[in-house]
Amino acid sequence: MSDPRRPRDAAARLDEIFGIFAARGDDSYGEAVSQIEHAVQSAEVAEAQGAAETLIAAALLHDIGHMIHRDAAAAFHDGRDDAHERLAGKYLAGLFPPAVIRPIEMHVDAKRCLVTTEPAYAAALSPVSCRTLELQGGPMTGAEAAAFLADPHAADAIALRRIDEAAKIEGAGRDGVARFRPLLERLALGL
Repeated sequence: MSDPRRPRDAAARLDEIFGIFAARGDDSYGEAVSQIEHAVQSAEVAEAQGAAETLIAAALLHDIGHMIHRDAAAAFHDGRDDAHERLAGKYLAGLFPPAVIRPIEMHVDAKRCLVTTEPAYAAALSPVSCRTLELQGGPMTGAEAAAFLADPHAADAIALRRIDEAAKIEGAGRDGVARFRPLLERLALGL
């Protein structure tokens, strides 16, 4: 078995990620944007905000779990959580550092936390985000929010969540995924 931290293996895994974007990027996101549009817009929003490279990468990859899920659309339609954040974390493990992976794993809980701690945030959620919030466990309790906020990656997860909500503009971000390859190569372990 090959070591995913070796450069050749990391390059092959990056090829696979970009293959997923090519094969599943046009899938419906449930919003007015496709998966690839949302991913690129998210990375562009993070970049425009001057975010660290790790957060830009997390923004690009945060919903890859939807694309690798057997049938995320059916799960949503049937009222089931597809656990895309956990799928993404497992899929990306061993390739990127925790500063990329943990905000991805935590971005759903960041929404749940923000709904609890910021009523204005909850009021601004899109209808799809409101629906997925229900499927993902609803608002956190005060104790859950406090525990979430104590995590060292909570601030980046919250930043990623806000980026996620801002990156739903129809027609934007369609063709730019390849330009983020060098960034992912720099961050991938072993490159």
